[in-house]
Amino acid sequence: MTQPINKSKVNRRQFLKQSGSLAAGAAVLGSLAPAVFAGQDNTIRLALIGCGGRGTGAVGDALSVPNSGPVKLYAMADIYKDRLESRHKALQKRFPDKVDVNTDRKFIGFDAYRKAVDILKPGDIALCTTRAYIRPVHVEYAIRKGINVFMEKPFASDPGGLHRLLRAGKLAEKKNVNVLAGVQCRHSPARQALIERIRDGAMGEIPLIRANRLGGGGWLKNQGDNANNMMSQLQFGRSHLFWVGSGHMVDNLIHQIDECCWIKDAWPVSAVGLGGRVPRSKDCGQNIDVYSMEYTFADGTKAFCGFRRINKTRSDFATYIHGTKCAAQFSGRTHAATVHMFKNQRIDKANIAWTPTKDAYSPWQYEWNVFIDSIRNDRPHNEVKRAVYSDLTSLMGRAACHTGQTVTWDQMMKSNFQFCDYLDDLSFDSPAPVKADENGQFPVPIPGQWKEV
Repeated sequence: MTQPINKSKVNRRQFLKQSGSLAAGAAVLGSLAPAVFAGQDNTIRLALIGCGGRGTGAVGDALSVPNSGPVKLYAMADIYKDRLESRHKALQKRFPDKVDVNTDRKFIGFDAYRKAVDILKPGDIALCTTRAYIRPVHVEYAIRKGINVFMEKPFASDPGGLHRLLRAGKLAEKKNVNVLAGVQCRHSPARQALIERIRDGAMGEIPLIRANRLGGGGWLKNQGDNANNMMSQLQFGRSHLFWVGSGHMVDNLIHQIDECCWIKDAWPVSAVGLGGRVPRSKDCGQNIDVYSMEYTFADGTKAFCGFRRINKTRSDFATYIHGTKCAAQFSGRTHAATVHMFKNQRIDKANIAWTPTKDAYSPWQYEWNVFIDSIRNDRPHNEVKRAVYSDLTSLMGRAACHTGQTVTWDQMMKSNFQFCDYLDDLSFDSPAPVKADENGQFPVPIPGQWKEV
């Protein structure tokens, strides 16, 4: 039988732990829930920092955790008022009883994240969901304040930012702060079932993994007078400028690169790569159109990761495993848990030997189910190191393609390279970290000349 809570002897975090047990009981007892929670405030409050599509999607998942006890959106922060207001309206329409953001808890500007974090209490969550450029600043501040964090991917645009996050992750361990990262596929039960089989030897050794995200996409047009304005770059440079969001390859392929490392239960020791732009490209952004990366692990085995954005070409969005006994598919389009083991090396629906139980939720929902439960039950949950290492692996592959050199894990661990070294002092009047030429063209990586490590 659940013991009554002595409010005078528990702090907020302890109360959340106990109330999580009450919530589970309430799910069973149903009509007893109002009496159990009468007069108590065990609500987990969310502050959304960065009101784009990914941030509002994360809020939706957080507010949809089943049997979680009360969770509500309490504050919002962004550098654009119109974006904040439109997202607030949409969320309030979808979750009318779970969105409680009054005018005094809507914050605008480059210091808005501080104001949003400062009104939270231990047990609450700051959702750091801006573009990658400023993620380390926001996450570090929330952790220093003792606030739990959800951080969206990518986690930083460069090695310097990722190492700052690693330091913040160590601080989170000391302060008993929980951190969830937006590389959600590791929370998929179907994938976990295949991982268990791999660890048990069902596929033999794993000498080869292939991960692809191949499809079409758009280029950046000449931005004219706005090209070298910092605020404009934050708008149009989301996936086109490396300093803002890491570029389109890292922004998208990081999930499958993370899957490769999970399958191997290791981080690669080196990467080589190649790529380029299509003939007669009119793209004014910094991306190349093709990335082909070969990662080598300490045992000499390989993961080949490919990314392409060229229209009217073959598409592929999946991760494949080739073991010495058989092949498997680990994921599918839009990170679906498309998981199968095959009878041999032939990957075909007619050749499936085993399929796990279908996931009941999306991987995004699973990760939030786990995270809220960890907070309720005061269970340590810190994904910073794993998430940062997956991002470092992605940046290692990006650097290999951009520089034309072999890039090692040791180099990435020692690198403090930054595209912008004044992130803590950004304002609406800050200079743009990267400049376009007179034709509106931003610097494009030239192998043999480019530096980003």
